[in-house]
Amino acid sequence: MVPGSILQWTVIITFVLMAKIKPSIPKGTRDFSPLEMERRNYIFDTIKAVFKKYGYSEIQTPSFENLTTLTGKYGEEGDQLIFKILNSGDFLSKVPNNRLLNIDSKSLTQLISERALRYDLTVPFARFVVMHQNEIVLPFKRYQIQPVWRADRPQRGRYREFYQCDADVVGSESLLNEAEFIAIYFEVLTLLGLKDFAIKINNRKVLAGIAEELGQSNRLIEMTVAIDKLDKIGVDGVIRELEAKGFGENEIRKLSPILESSGDIESQLQVLKNFLNTSATGRKGIEEIEELLEYVSFLNEKIFGALELDITLARGLNYYTGTILEVKTNEVQMGSIGGGGRYDDLTGMFGTPGLSGVGISFGADRIYDVLLELDLFPKEASTGTRVLLSNFDKKAERYALTLLNKLRDQGIAAELYPSAAKLKKQMSYANAKNIPFVILIGDDEMTKGVYTLKDMVKGTQTQVSEADLFKLI
Repeated sequence: MVPGSILQWTVIITFVLMAKIKPSIPKGTRDFSPLEMERRNYIFDTIKAVFKKYGYSEIQTPSFENLTTLTGKYGEEGDQLIFKILNSGDFLSKVPNNRLLNIDSKSLTQLISERALRYDLTVPFARFVVMHQNEIVLPFKRYQIQPVWRADRPQRGRYREFYQCDADVVGSESLLNEAEFIAIYFEVLTLLGLKDFAIKINNRKVLAGIAEELGQSNRLIEMTVAIDKLDKIGVDGVIRELEAKGFGENEIRKLSPILESSGDIESQLQVLKNFLNTSATGRKGIEEIEELLEYVSFLNEKIFGALELDITLARGLNYYTGTILEVKTNEVQMGSIGGGGRYDDLTGMFGTPGLSGVGISFGADRIYDVLLELDLFPKEASTGTRVLLSNFDKKAERYALTLLNKLRDQGIAAELYPSAAKLKKQMSYANAKNIPFVILIGDDEMTKGVYTLKDMVKGTQTQVSEADLFKLI
């Protein structure tokens, strides 16, 4: 075989192998079809409308931040889930040989990665506030709807790329803010059609008080990470995790009333008052919960039907310092669909101490899955184009273009089939896109100056004048 033939066979084999490789996307990410985007925008628009109603304005921040901005804000577990971005160029050439030979990925990351995809929207918001503090008016109320990324194990309701819908207010210590966030949760979820959901509340000071009563104030984070998993692994699982972390038998026994507590808000508060009788920090947390409940009663008494006090709720994030919120639906087996809390010390990490903040987040992707399973998306959320104009020949096409412009001028989503085709093909196109109306324009319609309007839902069609056409559509 001559060399030229070898080259030709190499090209052919390479082409064949490449042809067999199917395109794919990374695990934990998804494509969204036009129908899915209509439904997602229905969720986003509902949330945005309520945010604006409560006085929040929109901002956006970059998809990636400096790695130093993000690390140390989410606890050890959270830091491990941050997607790091490799430095540009030949990044390894700048690393000393002895560091490369150590095979220590954690220490090496600091040398080859200076940026990372954002883990949430709250820390970037705190950074935004510090950088723009001379331009904003306090209290500053903002909302933000953008994607975030977490190097988590993909599973149902948990993705590596997903959208968060956040609202935060900084520069105010009033618990009225927390009460309004609870009202926002209640209003949005009700508007979306959910009927059985729980808005859970707790206070980080209560958790700190529990640690004080156990004589383990310096191990607050370890304790909260364990008890925050109560609904996932049960009392026995939490006890095993606490034992593994070095908590003694007496401490675990003393914690039992907290782990086993249940009942309405009043009975839960009584459990806390009995347990935290010597902790000033814990008692302060109870006072804040009671004040928050009073605000809620003024805003909307109906909220209490969905409100729960969960004294093991920690959310697993280090920056919460006061109220903690989490939302779950009881209609579908799903993790939390929202959460948040107060983070008085967060902006201090960026050089502006003492600026109080509180915020919430909607898990839009999980909410989408819930609405889909419960068939709660309205039909209009699945409709893009409202009317399709038929196209049988060049004469009909030019005739239809005038009407097309008039429809769009009236704010009606309309499209003209792009080329002459048989009626069956055009009808199939309309059905595939869930277009509710088709306007048929043939020689008869052009001669009479009328249009044949076909209702794709009812299966009826009528010849109408242009004026009547707009009324019917």
